[in-house]
Amino acid sequence: MTSLPPSAEHIRAVTEAYLARHPGERDSLAMLFAAFAASDDPTSRKTYPAHVTCSAILIDGGRRMLHIVHKASGKTLAPGGHNEPSDQHLRDAALRELHEEAGIPPSAVVPFSGYEDVPLDIDVHAIDTNPSKDEPAHHHVDFRWAFRLATEHAVTLQEEEVGGYEWRPFASAASPIVRAKLAKLA
Repeated sequence: MTSLPPSAEHIRAVTEAYLARHPGERDSLAMLFAAFAASDDPTSRKTYPAHVTCSAILIDGGRRMLHIVHKASGKTLAPGGHNEPSDQHLRDAALRELHEEAGIPPSAVVPFSGYEDVPLDIDVHAIDTNPSKDEPAHHHVDFRWAFRLATEHAVTLQEEEVGGYEWRPFASAASPIVRAKLAKLA
């Protein structure tokens, strides 16, 4: 059986559920709506000028958020990345990336209550040209899913892509938008 990435219908439904909570953010997602209008797969890393990615906002028992150093960008961010054909839902991509990059399996986390099917945030950010991957400058529409660490689990980094990690208090989260949304959850 062939796996398919999250469908445009699934992405649209998740987006509309998100916008029901954050109606003022509709304009900031214009690139996502343009991707829906095109015939290309919105989750394909070869869809330009924008495609969907997913991240895991993981919170531990001490109310700290996991950040990893992405070698490709040199930035310290939440674990996350591109969708794969095995990811049937956007949340699945975030969980897979968390497991791949930080070694924390889906069985060790639970979604934040009320965020099982809706991301905490959807962020659109620019990505620089990458000649080594033959990628032009483009944008990621990143669906950021909120999880709580349900059982203690050591972080084991994927050393090919990740150069380090840290647990940061909410007030020090790399993204100011995520920082504000986490503060409201508290």
